[in-house]
Amino acid sequence: MSFLTLRVKNALIVHGYSEDNQEIVEQIHEDSYTEKLIALSRIQSVSPQYLLVTGSHGRLMYWAYEGDFETIKARLVRAGLVI
Repeated sequence: MSFLTLRVKNALIVHGYSEDNQEIVEQIHEDSYTEKLIALSRIQSVSPQYLLVTGSHGRLMYWAYEGDFETIKARLVRAGLVI
């Protein structure tokens, strides 16, 4: 299993959908970033604002990250993980 080291904090958790097909989203307001080893298999996408990862019970989580998109992209390219 491969991992990415990154400083992240919770931003949004998608808990599923309501009966009228609206996302049930919880906003999280954390002040500080935490360094994590993130399994690459959990990462669904990386945007300039968030890292989208899978969580338990079918949840999706948006994590804000420290740094910038181009730096993370370059790290993934150097590791041969971006085509």
